Amino acid sequence: MSEHRPEVADVIRIDGAAYLRRYRPSKEQFRVFNALPECRTAALGACCKRCDKCGHLVTVYCSCRNRHCPKCQGAARAAWLQAREREVLDVEYFHVVFTLPHELAPLALQNRRVVYGMLFRAASETLLTIARDPKHLGAEIGCLALLHTWGQNLLAHPHLHCVIPGGGISSDAKRWVRCRDGFFLPVRVLSRMFRGKFLAYLQDAFEHHELEFHGRLRDLEHPKAWECWLEPLRNKEWVVYAKPPFGGPAQVLKYLARYTHRVAISNRRIHSFKNGKVTFGWKDYAHGNQQRTMTLDSVEFIRRFLLHVLPSGFMRIRYYGFLANRFRAKKIQLARQLITEQTSPTENDLESSDPPQPQPDSAGQVADDFDICPKCKQGRLVIILRVGFSFVRQPWSFDSS
Repeated sequence: MSEHRPEVADVIRIDGAAYLRRYRPSKEQFRVFNALPECRTAALGACCKRCDKCGHLVTVYCSCRNRHCPKCQGAARAAWLQAREREVLDVEYFHVVFTLPHELAPLALQNRRVVYGMLFRAASETLLTIARDPKHLGAEIGCLALLHTWGQNLLAHPHLHCVIPGGGISSDAKRWVRCRDGFFLPVRVLSRMFRGKFLAYLQDAFEHHELEFHGRLRDLEHPKAWECWLEPLRNKEWVVYAKPPFGGPAQVLKYLARYTHRVAISNRRIHSFKNGKVTFGWKDYAHGNQQRTMTLDSVEFIRRFLLHVLPSGFMRIRYYGFLANRFRAKKIQLARQLITEQTSPTENDLESSDPPQPQPDSAGQVADDFDICPKCKQGRLVIILRVGFSFVRQPWSFDSS
C-alpha cells in the first residue's frame, strides 16, 4: 500500500487547536475549518456501491462538498465543464488577467465581499466598454470571469482570470466581428480604464461608509489619511495582461479546467508535514517561474489557507456580455450562426465534427469516470446502501458572539 500523502485536512486535524488558540476565524472560515478534516471519513457517513457488471463491492465515504475543499473539486469541475461544452464557440479564445495592486490586499481581506465585487464590476465593464468602442472591436463580446485571491505562497493576491471568445456580435446583431489574428484589445487601454473604474467604485464605497478598517488600517477611516493612501494608487500602473490566444472548443475546455474550481492550494503541492512544519511547492513568478519549496509553521499554513475563504453565497465564476445568464442560450445560438455564415467551405471541411470531450482534472481523472468499476473497468458503480449520513459536525468550540 502506498504511503499516505499529507493533505490540508491533516494539518487542520492535527494542529487546528493550536490555530484556534492564536486566531479567531470568521463563520465562513470556521465552517471550512470543520468540514475539511471530516471529508471522506466515517464522520460524514458512507455508501456501499456495487458494479452493475461484475458485482464488485466498494465502500465510499461521503464528501463534505465544501467549495474550498481540495478533495471535492474534481466532481464539481467535471459537471461545470460538461455544461460549458454546449457553450464554447469555434473561434480563437483569449485569456486576460486583471490584478489588484498589492497595497489593496489588506483592505480586500477586511472587506472581501465589497472589494471582490468591485474587482468583478470594474474588470467586466472595462472589457465590455472598450470592446464596444468602434475604434477597437466595435462589438458585444462575451466574458467568463474567475476570481482567484491567492498567490503561490498562499498570501493575498486578488486577481481575475477572464476567458473571452475572440470576437463579438455587431451592434445590429447581423454579423460576427472577428478580432485581429493574435490580438484582442490593447492592454494599456484596459489597464488605465480598469484602474479608473475600480478607484471610483472604491471612493464611492468609502464615502458611503461601506468599508471596514481594522488593525493597521484603522487610520484610513479619516478622509485625509484615506486620500493620502489612495493617491499613489492613482499614479501607479496596474497590472493587466493578455496571455497568448488559444483556439478551438477542446483547447478552451482544457484551459478552463486549469482555472475553475481551484482552491488556494491543492494536496498535490504539499510535500511533507512533520513536527508542526508544512513544506509545499510553489512557482516563483518573480524569478523566471522557478519551482521552489517553502516551509511554514502549521498554524501559519492554516492561517494563510483560510485567508482565501470567500463570503457565504459569493459567486466566484461570473458571466458577462453575450454570455450573461439571462440570455446566454439565445445569444450563443446567434453567435454560432453568425460565425458559421462567415466560415468558408474549405474551413468547414477542416473542422472536426467530434464534440469536445471532458478533460482530466488535476488528479488525472476524467470527469465522468468517477463511478467506473475499478475491477472490471467496464461496469458502473451503483449505490445500494447508505450508512450513517449526516451533516458536518463541529468538533471545535467556537463563540460567534
